[in-house]
Amino acid sequence: MRQQIIRCTNIEKDLVQLLQTLNYDGLVILTDDNTQNYCLPFIQSLPEIQSTKKFSIPAGEESKSIESLSKVWKFLSDNGANRKSLLINLGGGMLTDLGGFAAATFKRGIQFINIPTTLLGAVDAAVGGKTGINFSGLKNEIGAFAPAIAVLIDSIFFKTLDTKQLLSGYAEMLKHSLLKSEEQLNELLHFDFDNLNYEQLNDLLFESVLIKEQIVEKDPTEQGIRKALNLGHTFGHAFESLALETKRPIQHGYAVAYGLVCELYLSFIQLGFDKNILMKTAYFIKEHYGIFTFDCNDYQHIHELMQHDKKNDAGDINFTLLKAAGDIQINQTAGRKDIDEVLDFYREFMGC
Repeated sequence: MRQQIIRCTNIEKDLVQLLQTLNYDGLVILTDDNTQNYCLPFIQSLPEIQSTKKFSIPAGEESKSIESLSKVWKFLSDNGANRKSLLINLGGGMLTDLGGFAAATFKRGIQFINIPTTLLGAVDAAVGGKTGINFSGLKNEIGAFAPAIAVLIDSIFFKTLDTKQLLSGYAEMLKHSLLKSEEQLNELLHFDFDNLNYEQLNDLLFESVLIKEQIVEKDPTEQGIRKALNLGHTFGHAFESLALETKRPIQHGYAVAYGLVCELYLSFIQLGFDKNILMKTAYFIKEHYGIFTFDCNDYQHIHELMQHDKKNDAGDINFTLLKAAGDIQINQTAGRKDIDEVLDFYREFMGC
């Protein structure tokens, strides 16, 4: 069954209409502390929601763990969930990743719905069915492909976010635009974060979701072109892991943004990617995302973290690179010399 992506105009009305079309026995809602306080009230008045079982986990990337997953499993089990139960994940990317994996594995799989409450959750969880948790200090080390039966996206939740949280999701949108065309990229680079237009942001979001949907439909389990969606993530995941290890965690989207600077430069030195596009994207990221700092003493460890990336094959570090905006080159590799040159460029450009 194809995953439904529902662009909501009224979250309560659209959720009720969806539930009426589904065959399920028992409903459970998973939130984190933030979405329990700020987002659950948007649907709390529905009779279907008032009578359902609810479970909340602490907010933050640290909760994307085997310990939190075990607590969700236990709550489902203790409250009589069965294979016909339906789980609603109301939250950002951490919550929908963990909740989706809990649903995919509980009693060998139950149905679930994602209601992303962050821009990152909407653009990342809306299509594709990747679920998982972090493990042993590594991002998304354990997981499964398990698409939600539906994703409801309503920009009303984005108004609960600060600019930093919006920018975290926007990095994935920048990535998608680079996979499509320079024209698509320019549209995003000119969005005014100082005068937020949520209607325009929602339009840009759905253009971005469409790009991802078209890629995922061609390759649901990431055997080929879906690897395009890893642009920015090989360096980005390493930065994210390093940030967690050094007790200065950064949001996933920020790590992807820094990873884009690195992998566009790697595209430039290996494939002749347009330096003008590289620089205007890098300037936008520096201006809006600030700097993640490290020094040359960290290069070896960053390299080791990249070697643990799930995309690697036969010991090579695997990248998605670009010859040009929209000209995607998957299964690219780079040696230690090029990786160090990229890290040198990043530190010099960012002013580390």
